[in-house]
Amino acid sequence: MESIDKTIYVTQPALPDLDEFIPYLRKIWQSKRLTNNSLFHQQLEQELADFLGVKYVALFANGTLALLTALQVLRITGEVITTPYSFVATTNSLWWNNLKPVFVDVDPVFGNLDPKRIAEAITPQTTAILPVHVYGNPCQVELIQEIADVYGLKVIYDAAHAFGNNYKGQSIMNWGDLSTLSFHATKPYNTMEGGAIICHDEKTKKRIDYLKNFGFADEVTVMAPGINCKMNEMQAALGLLQLKYHQKNIEKRQIIADIYRNELKDISGIDLLAHSNDLENYNNSYFPVFVNEKVYGKSRDDLYFFLKENGILARRYFYPLISDFPSYRGMESAKSDNLPNAIKMANEVICLPIYPDLDNNQIEKIIDLI
Repeated sequence: MESIDKTIYVTQPALPDLDEFIPYLRKIWQSKRLTNNSLFHQQLEQELADFLGVKYVALFANGTLALLTALQVLRITGEVITTPYSFVATTNSLWWNNLKPVFVDVDPVFGNLDPKRIAEAITPQTTAILPVHVYGNPCQVELIQEIADVYGLKVIYDAAHAFGNNYKGQSIMNWGDLSTLSFHATKPYNTMEGGAIICHDEKTKKRIDYLKNFGFADEVTVMAPGINCKMNEMQAALGLLQLKYHQKNIEKRQIIADIYRNELKDISGIDLLAHSNDLENYNNSYFPVFVNEKVYGKSRDDLYFFLKENGILARRYFYPLISDFPSYRGMESAKSDNLPNAIKMANEVICLPIYPDLDNNQIEKIIDLI
């Protein structure tokens, strides 16, 4: 008898009916073009630009390659100020570009890069700032841009959590020189694997397209030492289909988030993430809670392992801090004295399961266990 996995994961991909995907596959097979900027790739770039309210979208095979290439596009060198409170790909993209990450602390409310700490960390070698819109809450983009303008720095936003989120009436991704997205299967909008760079002018879009395709400008001309990180046609086809259901899936996630907030708000020692007043169309990409051990009576890890023992695979996003990993912990900016807010959040956070197919019985089980 086939065993049934009853584990409740932190997230699961929202997938369309397979029968709806078959016609897309049939078109790909008939065209005999599986990749290399073919029909669905071009169509998805345009539809995403329209949906997000941005000028240009360049699709990638995954979000990490988008980050790596964004740094190449802007010819970033030397030091880059960034956050220790993120997924490790944010900082690894710097390492792969032979750049030095400089960690600064996050604000204690949203977990985003603290602008007050950015200016303190700037040196003559600093060329860029790489913030993250953590859990989809917008960074203090105006303040970050003011700092960048004063010191002549580029700003690249890791917007992996922020697909579709708006700030003051427009896409979060209209801020900064570039923004990058992840379309990994765990994201509210996914293409199995995938990612994108958002840019604001045609010249930059053309350079991105060169770099993601070996540097080719035409059959015999290589403009720059690029790499191969193009999104294939099957990923793009799934993306087109997913876009049709995205709003419905976001509405389902919002219902789940509302239940969590209503049921958990009065539990002493379980603190909920605040939302920016200027945030619109929030995608609820994660549902983090923070465990105050002194008040709750148990540590975050006590709760994490208790949930796991009961079939709830929550995740400690983001623990440990990137600055605690062996590759980075020897750096001066990684010292714990520099990062008190990030350390506190990393030691208290636990992200609860949230995805469109999470049913009421599962939600009730999670709440009861907490």
